[in-house]
Amino acid sequence: MGGEAATGAAAAAGLRAEGRVKSLGLVFEDEQKSSYSSGDTVAGHVLLETTKPLTLRALRLEAQGRARANWSRSSGHLGLDTSGSLTAEVEYLNIRQNLREPAAGEGIILLQPGKHEFPFSFQLPSEPLVTSFTGKYGSIQYSVRAILERPVVPDQSIKRELQVISHIDVNTPALLTPVLRSHEKMVGCWFFTSGPVSLSARIERKGYCNGEAIPIYAEIENCSSRLIVPKAAIFQTQTYLASGKTKTFRQMVANVRGNHIASGSTDTWNGKTLKIPPVIPSILDCCIIRVDYSLAVYIHIPGAKKLMLELPLVIGTVPYSGFGSRNSSVVSQFGVDMSWLTLTLPEHPEAPPNYADVVSEEEFSRHIPPYPQPSDCQEDICCPLFAYIQEFRFQPPPLYSEVDPHSGDIEETQTVSFVL
Repeated sequence: MGGEAATGAAAAAGLRAEGRVKSLGLVFEDEQKSSYSSGDTVAGHVLLETTKPLTLRALRLEAQGRARANWSRSSGHLGLDTSGSLTAEVEYLNIRQNLREPAAGEGIILLQPGKHEFPFSFQLPSEPLVTSFTGKYGSIQYSVRAILERPVVPDQSIKRELQVISHIDVNTPALLTPVLRSHEKMVGCWFFTSGPVSLSARIERKGYCNGEAIPIYAEIENCSSRLIVPKAAIFQTQTYLASGKTKTFRQMVANVRGNHIASGSTDTWNGKTLKIPPVIPSILDCCIIRVDYSLAVYIHIPGAKKLMLELPLVIGTVPYSGFGSRNSSVVSQFGVDMSWLTLTLPEHPEAPPNYADVVSEEEFSRHIPPYPQPSDCQEDICCPLFAYIQEFRFQPPPLYSEVDPHSGDIEETQTVSFVL
């Protein structure tokens, strides 16, 4: 009974001591500042209000930042038990300060009732810090915590999150390079093929920022017997690494849809835009968590797997300026309007072709491969830029007639294949 009474008395004393702290707060000097970067100074105040005299061992400040990846194991092959979890951590920030400590020879600090304010200031490391992030299987978090060390009762603390951004400048030469892809898919199986569907797509540069609209240039040719639908989407891919294993999570963050393309038809996207929603910048410099983006241009084909092209994207923080870069000239060459791809009839009619130039219907319909690239072109894009266009072929002139059989038809355009 005596031991229980002593325990109860200690608990009551602890509650009384706990009641002496009316409020404990932490404020930053610039509350309007949304994020911090490497080398920035973080300053603020710890606010403490007491109702009675308060004894402390110390008042400490801790600033911490770490990346952490964690996910549960799945069942292994052959019935082996692989239960448990995989975890990896990387520390980026660990700063400790004593805001108040006892004088030499004294073990405690006595604070009088009332409001107390303790300023603090520290500088973030000059080494690159990884952008704050919370994902499916991990996070990168930074925080500032104030801790009251009490002699009798448990310590009290208050924590504030610190948003950190690692800046990515999209005006660097690597991110100003245009990205091009092309692919062709045969629809059907075995000898029951209905024809190919071809797709080529291009974006003017690799780096973009939140809120920007990405102009998409694409050529779609439907030589199959099916009705197809072109689409485009921005995908975010989160990759986590722990204990030599990898976990990936992929999600769509924005998308746009084109018009249906009938069998035997083509379609051109001459700068169709897809706006980037508010997303975190790309995370490329963390060894256990990576966040990548890609622009997928794909075609939905009924009864077959979609035809997809993925163009890599980097979401940065420093917006595109359009000036001061050697590659801006390359971008301007590639950013020209693509309306020239849809050729219309000239103002002055051409003379009829010579019979030596006329080819048969069979030869006309045969696919003619494009000219090859120059042998000295080692990169995806050569400068100056060359476009290779197949030479024009004409069908034999129609039989003479006084009546125009196509007077009500819409003027057609000649399609042109090109290789960059």
